[in-house]
Amino acid sequence: MSEIVFNRIAMLRTERRLTRRQLADALGVHYQTIGYLERGEYSPSLYLALRISEFFEVPVEVIFSTTPFPRIGAQTA
Repeated sequence: MSEIVFNRIAMLRTERRLTRRQLADALGVHYQTIGYLERGEYSPSLYLALRISEFFEVPVEVIFSTTPFPRIGAQTA
């Protein structure tokens, strides 16, 4: 079983007009960590996932999922 964690970090970060470095500084992590998370190359610890959720002020399940998120604008059948 694959342990891929899908996320919407890039979308939220871009929406708020933040650079990876700005987000990383706010979270106290290295800016490359944000890139790894956004590309799905790294799954966050529960603690980091909760901190990201708090930073963006949304529930954790809005940002993270074990299944792919539907594409924005995708039609539902």
